Amino acid sequence: MNAAQVLNGIALGSLLMVLSSGLAMIYGLRGVTNFAHGALYMVGAYIGYSVARHLDFWLALVLVPLALAAIGVLLEFVFFRPLQNRSHMEVGLVTFGLALIAERVVVLIWGEKTLSLDPPAGFSGTTSLLGVDYPTYRLGIIAIAIVMAAALIVWLRHTRTGLYIRAASQDIETAGIMGVDVNRISLIVVGLGAALAGLAGALAAPYISVDPSMGDKFLITVLIVVVVGGVGSVGGAMAAGMGLGVIQTVVTVWSPSVSVVVPYAALVVVLLWRPRGLAGRRTA
Repeated sequence: MNAAQVLNGIALGSLLMVLSSGLAMIYGLRGVTNFAHGALYMVGAYIGYSVARHLDFWLALVLVPLALAAIGVLLEFVFFRPLQNRSHMEVGLVTFGLALIAERVVVLIWGEKTLSLDPPAGFSGTTSLLGVDYPTYRLGIIAIAIVMAAALIVWLRHTRTGLYIRAASQDIETAGIMGVDVNRISLIVVGLGAALAGLAGALAAPYISVDPSMGDKFLITVLIVVVVGGVGSVGGAMAAGMGLGVIQTVVTVWSPSVSVVVPYAALVVVLLWRPRGLAGRRTA
């Protein structure tokens, strides 16, 4: 194992960290397993690909989260809010259907071929770090993810809106009784969660290939990250995403066949040890 392999794990963990934090926020407030989250990531990657090809990659990093936030607002008004009194299973099945529809729409617009995008100017080469020449763009992903994570944690902990989000995530009914506008908070959370999925997709476009199944490939891993980190815990999801990315990449070097089961093994171990996840409270 060398420094490049560790950095590969950190780059993958950074992508998982951005993607899983949005899903953790939505689950924490709505209590719904959003199976469309992988599709939002995929749509973000395709929109980012198109904007970067025709305009500018850095502009894509701004426009894609805004576009996905708008989709998140649509999801909140059209699906999550009208179905909030239905069972979580029913809402989860609805989001699963939305994911299938999104995949078909993407195929109709962009086709089924795998697309590739070159890193932006200035990030296409390598940078010497820890004694190895490492792709500069992957270092950029790590830096952007760290800044995003720090900004999100500070916002949640030190702003009034962040306080309301944390309160509503603990008990949405009590928060509403205490005067919190839970509908507004839910709208912010779902929009922000979708925006983070879009940001992860835009960052992934030059990093990995863009194809209609890319959301499915990441969805199960991200769901495991959210459960391992502690359902509804943004910080736990970030830590679990980074840890799982590094561990899986390192294990891949030793045995690619074993690395496939690493997320599932982590899920089993954590659920046996701490049923509420790493950031959750111990249960009797």
